[in-house]
Amino acid sequence: MSAKAIDPRQPSLVLALVPVILTLLLLGLQLFYFNDFTPQIPLAIGLAITGVVGIYLGHDWGSMEEGVFHVINVSLPSVSVLIVVGMIIGVWIASGTVPTIIYYGLIILTPQIFLAAAMIMCSVVSVSLGTSWGTVGTVGLALMGIGAGFDVPMYWTAGAVVSGAFFGDKISPLSDTTNLAPAVTAQNVFAHIRNMMPTTIPAMLIALGIYVWAGFSLVQGTDGASFERIDAITTALQANFTISPWLLVPALLVIALAVAQKPPIPSLFAGVLVGGLAAIIAQGATLHEVFQFANSGYKIDTGVSEIDSLLNSGGIQSMMWTISLILIALGFGGALERTGCLQTIIAAILTKVHSFAGVQTAAIGTSFATNLVAGDPYLSIALPGRMYSPVYRGMGYSTLNLSRATEEGGTLMSPMIPWNAGGAFVITALGLGISGQNLENLLYIPLSFACWMTPIIGIIYAWTGLFSPRASEAERKDWADNDREITDMSGYGYEYPLTPAEPQPAPAE
Repeated sequence: MSAKAIDPRQPSLVLALVPVILTLLLLGLQLFYFNDFTPQIPLAIGLAITGVVGIYLGHDWGSMEEGVFHVINVSLPSVSVLIVVGMIIGVWIASGTVPTIIYYGLIILTPQIFLAAAMIMCSVVSVSLGTSWGTVGTVGLALMGIGAGFDVPMYWTAGAVVSGAFFGDKISPLSDTTNLAPAVTAQNVFAHIRNMMPTTIPAMLIALGIYVWAGFSLVQGTDGASFERIDAITTALQANFTISPWLLVPALLVIALAVAQKPPIPSLFAGVLVGGLAAIIAQGATLHEVFQFANSGYKIDTGVSEIDSLLNSGGIQSMMWTISLILIALGFGGALERTGCLQTIIAAILTKVHSFAGVQTAAIGTSFATNLVAGDPYLSIALPGRMYSPVYRGMGYSTLNLSRATEEGGTLMSPMIPWNAGGAFVITALGLGISGQNLENLLYIPLSFACWMTPIIGIIYAWTGLFSPRASEAERKDWADNDREITDMSGYGYEYPLTPAEPQPAPAE
């Protein structure tokens, strides 16, 4: 191996920004100038540009390839969830589970409380399942049908679904991101969840109030939901599916398995199997048709456009667009990390902040920026979590502040970025169909109130000193006893102490 491959150089800040800025420019050109919502090619070009930068710095191809595939490998469990969720969507539509949820939702709910109820339902299901994606693809899809029946704009419904689903993902002990954030900051998962409540609960209450207000305002603006419209949808559902409370069993089974703390992928797949059985028994489908629904999705023509647009969906193949985007975005993020570009950018930020409030704000912003550039919620938690941990320890603050910051800028902001793994899945699973002709569906982003308000509340706490715990004696002892590994920042001009600061003496009276 050559000397260059053994000892690659660290990029300067200008060089580190080159692949990031060029990729964002290409994304802007594709999305807003060409009106083409296919970010895969700009991200792939960005990966190639990063590779050229890496070679210039002395990295060999094998090293960069290893970095790319390492990040992809870390996120493969979530790709597996996507595949199973695609199967669930197709099979649960065919079984009548999704149509049954839509039918009873239209009968039981009222337009005024629908958005608030949608957020609450998704929150409960997501906490139980531990996966925002599973919630969005199942209950979220059904709620889109109910919203269509109430004549609620789909971006409003999507906003409520995303707020609830990603809230649940953030605080569920079954969630992968909820376990990842405390793991990379050496914290206990339940202490991490408790420390997120001061930002999460106010954001959810504010979002709930907005959705209640919006429900009444939207109904008044349209002179009430059309009873004829609701009747047409429920009649079409009854004409094409057997509707029965028993068809809720597949969904209830998955929730029960999640509550029993069974692994998410087997739990979701159990829902596929029971849903397939229900499709055969209740809807008269053949085994071969169930296989087709699981692979290629469900197809139907009810004559009601709102129902057809939602129920012609699902299947593994429907997830391939999202999976391809995720894999390319992960590869881009892995290349940026392996070449040192992300570390250099983060280090440049760290040299400009000298207070806890500044560091906390920077940690949230870095997680969001990593989401924005690398397109991967896992990297947006793992990288800042590793890079910022020494800073919190050096300042004597608990790394619970950091684990919360990475969740706020990572998990919750993931669905806010259309080319991110979370955003791409939301758009695909909820049938938002973003294109140059209906960019208004991107309004779900500002309408996902709980997601973007949480980091804002977190930043306010940092600057006011509220809910910003200092390191306890037990935490300091844990750092010392376990000699926690920390990222060496010396090559980036980083000057903060890399060892826990001793408690400062009280000022003399």
